Amino acid sequence: MPHIEFEPGFPGILGPMRFSPATAAPMNVLANALMCSDEGLTRGERELIGTYVSSQNDCFFCQTIHGAIASAYLEDEDWSFVKSVKENFAETEVSERMKALLSIAGSVQRGGKHVTAEHIARAREHGADDRQIHDTVLIAAAFCMFNRYVDGLATTAPTDPDVYRARVVNVIANGYSAVKGYE
Repeated sequence: MPHIEFEPGFPGILGPMRFSPATAAPMNVLANALMCSDEGLTRGERELIGTYVSSQNDCFFCQTIHGAIASAYLEDEDWSFVKSVKENFAETEVSERMKALLSIAGSVQRGGKHVTAEHIARAREHGADDRQIHDTVLIAAAFCMFNRYVDGLATTAPTDPDVYRARVVNVIANGYSAVKGYE
């Protein structure tokens, strides 16, 4: 049960965003800037980073919705690839560059000072550039905030995967918004 009263029918981050449109607006601007771009990282890679960080933070809603979006971009119909990345990305078929970036993201999740010069050198060694490193760190940091917002208010999270699959269509078509697809 949520810690404060939200409008029914708006799970996860959508409830708090509906509750506080003034804070939702800049968070959605940030989410769209980070996630709706193919500059440096693909949209699928961006969603995979957000999914991984959310799984490390044990945020069910965020790891499920962003995992569903990543799966759509990566053509992972049964979500098995995304699940394997969450469980042990080092053993998956992602590129060495992406493994290095996911390692950076996981370090940010533990705390920004956990990112070391060695992490950055490894990422560069495998082809990551400054934009990709920057965006990985910022996506990971933003998702820590989003995850804590969702879980800190004890929002609801549907368990039916079809709820998330339906939301994916709207996110891909319209970007991030607190209400699109739920009204």
